[in-house]
Amino acid sequence: MPSFWIFFWISIFLCLAGWGGLVYLVLETLPYLGPRWLFFFFLMLAFTGPALPVVYFLNRRFPTEPPADGGVVLREAMWVGVYACALAWLQLGRVLNPGLVVVLAAGLLLVEFLLRLRERTVWSPKPAQEPAPSEDEEEDEFADD
Repeated sequence: MPSFWIFFWISIFLCLAGWGGLVYLVLETLPYLGPRWLFFFFLMLAFTGPALPVVYFLNRRFPTEPPADGGVVLREAMWVGVYACALAWLQLGRVLNPGLVVVLAAGLLLVEFLLRLRERTVWSPKPAQEPAPSEDEEEDEFADD
């Protein structure tokens, strides 16, 4: 697993870009089509950023086989951003309710579980290693000469 500091600096960048962009959009723009899509983009960044260190910690605390690499940590943190964007989208349409919040979370957790299960079950052969010759075998090889 990569170093924590890599994820920390990525997290700082995503937080600054996401929350800064959201503040700018809310204070300086009108909700037309372009700024509305930018809202979802910045919302994704704003929620993915703080989730990165949390997801990294959870993957370090509860290791799996195969171990989670940087792509898995980033994907799991991005699920948090996708979840926040989906909730905001549903709230704009006035269809969000507590049951839908739980069902959406359960669905995203199920998708991640199945992706991790697929990673675990993919068979890859280990490279064949020749056994190291013992000292007796090495002496026998030279004894014939």
